[in-house]
Amino acid sequence: MRNIFLFIRRYFNLILFLFLQVISIYLIVHYSRYHNAMFSNVTGQLTGKVNEQFSRVEYYFQLKRTNDSLVKANAKLYNKLKADFNLPDTAVNMLVDSLKIDSLEAHRRYVYYPAKVVYNSVSAQNNFIVLSRGSNQNIRTGMGVIDPNTGVVGVVTDVSADYSVVMSLLHKDSRLNGKLFKTGETGTINWDGKTPNMLSLKDIPKGAKVAKGDTIISSGFSTSIPKGMMVGIVEEAVPDKSSSNYLIRFRSAANFYNLEYVYVIENRQANDIKAILDNVKKKDL
Repeated sequence: MRNIFLFIRRYFNLILFLFLQVISIYLIVHYSRYHNAMFSNVTGQLTGKVNEQFSRVEYYFQLKRTNDSLVKANAKLYNKLKADFNLPDTAVNMLVDSLKIDSLEAHRRYVYYPAKVVYNSVSAQNNFIVLSRGSNQNIRTGMGVIDPNTGVVGVVTDVSADYSVVMSLLHKDSRLNGKLFKTGETGTINWDGKTPNMLSLKDIPKGAKVAKGDTIISSGFSTSIPKGMMVGIVEEAVPDKSSSNYLIRFRSAANFYNLEYVYVIENRQANDIKAILDNVKKKDL
């Protein structure tokens, strides 16, 4: 203890200088938007590179699981190929289709970018995921994220040059829309911060027919997640005595414990939708 006090006494000026320097940097970053943005970008790059190195070791021991998930994803894609279906020819006249496949690119709405997960948290109140893909790889804020089995994961909230941060569904501020697959009722998905992979679907009226085992999908009412993506499976649906709605708890389709690869979804119509909504809001003002 005596040596500690002697050390502090001897280097008191240096310690005081460093302490004041840290406070100065904090004040500059906290109260200046420009410096805050620059600091977030730099720290995002640094932490992203560190997390990427750690993830390489973990990735080596997860190769089998990764291969299994990729096989399942490929199987789903192959099952959607038009060549896999043999439809009867009911046409009276034979026509030659001169439309080139490349010309359909002008009508494409969604583009899927694969990304590797370099950081993932599930035990905090507000959980985030870091991906090794950023603005240099066409990622922007507001893009939706799904796992290889088309389970909804979250939405991109922050982007640096080579990394991006995703607000997981396991975040108390996450507010995506979910839809009952059988009956079509739409509600809000949120997480109570307690059990990972267990979420809630609110605002579903008691008149809806919902039971354990029912499927919840994305509603398509946002520009982030396309309609029909798997969100989860209902575990319980209990009538709320204090309202006219159900209390629905469901298990997420995405397994947040072992995320390794995901797909980031670009909605090419997002800017047009945002622009027309902004015009409507201006007219209301």
